[in-house]
Amino acid sequence: MADKTLDAKGLNCPLPILKAKKALKEVPAGGTLEILATDPGSVADFQAFCRQTGNELVEHSQDGSVYRFLIKHTAA
Repeated sequence: MADKTLDAKGLNCPLPILKAKKALKEVPAGGTLEILATDPGSVADFQAFCRQTGNELVEHSQDGSVYRFLIKHTAA
């Protein structure tokens, strides 16, 4: 279970990333943030976001038109 869940459904790039960046500040180091999004571009966006920020994309999945991402807050 994630420490925090962000519902970014219906938002298009770059809003899911911007909201995730803000939400991660509320997650303790080592904690996880679950993001739900409907933007197909969010898959590549969150992979790049994690590479650039040093956070870990633990998993991502798709259920119909909803993409789910689980990011571990590893950055300082």
